[in-house]
Amino acid sequence: MLTILGFAMIATFLVLIMLKKMSPIAALVLIPALFCVFVGKGAKLGDYVLDGVSSLAPTAAMLMFAIVYFGVMIDVGLFDPIVRAILKFCKADPLRIVVGTALLAAIVSLDGDGSTTFMITVSAMYPLYKRLKMSLVVMTGVAAMANGVMNTLPWGGPTARAATALKLDAGDIFVPMIPALAVGLLGVIALSYVLGRRERKRLGVLTLDEALVEETEPETVLVGAGTGTGTGADAGRKTVPAGGSGSGTDADAGTGADEPEEDARLAGLDPNRATLRPRLYWFNALLTVTLLTAMIMEWLPIPVLFLLGAALALTVNFPHMPDQKARLGAHAENVLNVAGMVFAAAVFTGVLTGTGMVDHMATWLVDNIPDGMGPHMAFVTGVLSIPLTYFMSNDGFYFGVLPVLAEAGQAHGVSSLEIARASLVGQPLHMSSPLVPAVYVLVGMAKVEFGDHTRFVVKWAALTSLVILAAGMLFGII
Repeated sequence: MLTILGFAMIATFLVLIMLKKMSPIAALVLIPALFCVFVGKGAKLGDYVLDGVSSLAPTAAMLMFAIVYFGVMIDVGLFDPIVRAILKFCKADPLRIVVGTALLAAIVSLDGDGSTTFMITVSAMYPLYKRLKMSLVVMTGVAAMANGVMNTLPWGGPTARAATALKLDAGDIFVPMIPALAVGLLGVIALSYVLGRRERKRLGVLTLDEALVEETEPETVLVGAGTGTGTGADAGRKTVPAGGSGSGTDADAGTGADEPEEDARLAGLDPNRATLRPRLYWFNALLTVTLLTAMIMEWLPIPVLFLLGAALALTVNFPHMPDQKARLGAHAENVLNVAGMVFAAAVFTGVLTGTGMVDHMATWLVDNIPDGMGPHMAFVTGVLSIPLTYFMSNDGFYFGVLPVLAEAGQAHGVSSLEIARASLVGQPLHMSSPLVPAVYVLVGMAKVEFGDHTRFVVKWAALTSLVILAAGMLFGII
């Protein structure tokens, strides 16, 4: 019964948000509460929720201060050179813009944190998608898939969990998987090319002037952190009258007499925003490199690192209290949206785990593997990782299901290393799971409905996962 109710709860949640009958926060809270009553454990709902909140509180804290930290770094101009380089490549060609989105997300994903990847990618690409009236779900889908492939880095989470759960070396799991993961990343770029061609066919290729000038209505153009967050928030926009001075560049104030006009239009973020701190560029770069190094080396817990980093970044770049309050206020909307979503997800995961639904679902799946598939348990693990890492947290899958799959594999002569490598296959889809807090950063900043993102990305992300699985089998890795 718990198995059926578990699958029913997940299905109900997905259907309601995809049909836009409920908001994600409401669905994450009310649906598990209702099913907890159906299970007959309504009296324990409070305990389940508190357990879920306790387990996700460090993640919420990390996301809150990560948004503040990287928001400040975007405000002060740390990522402007990368943004300009990508946008120069993209120009006003929808095909190049979609491919550039995949490349930027993959590069930034090297830090191992999905939230920072999505913040930087959306900050850079959102203005062009809006100006050219491109599909924003293409941006969120491509960014999520590219990050999902790169999320398999040893410091990204899944590989470390698999190594811990099966008592293996993370390097032994990851290094042999590099060729298959490289094929998966190439698959994302190829898919970006196809999606970009679709957008190009729908919109055509425009010049920057055509992209920036609105023919009949006043145009809303992103100007970055001068008045908002620089990430697509309404507070960070400026109205430019049609046919007004400057042909619709990012800010009426101009971009500096010594800066090429095209560079200004390709900047994405306002190159003259008041929050820029060019004299502190190398300090901010060193601080960010140090922070990422500390994350990788695990010198301190990640929430503590971002808390310290955000406090230091604010103090050095904005020493005056009113300026600090202004920066915190500019990023408050993103912080509140993400933190609220994480704590709402805590209700979902708390009920799913506390009632025993997750355990029963995992046991049912493993028990129903045909005996003839025993010698092919690595392949079975790869296939199961696609839906299971979507419907479960990485902790639930790697610490709850993976050991069972590995034990079943060993009984048929399949090594734990092969099982561990196969377990990474589902990560491109996992990054769009409603149980992944970072995905709410992505859809929130891109102003995309979670249901729309889900409808678009699931089929393409599942295909990417299958490409990685096929490559792994072809190369003899899995």
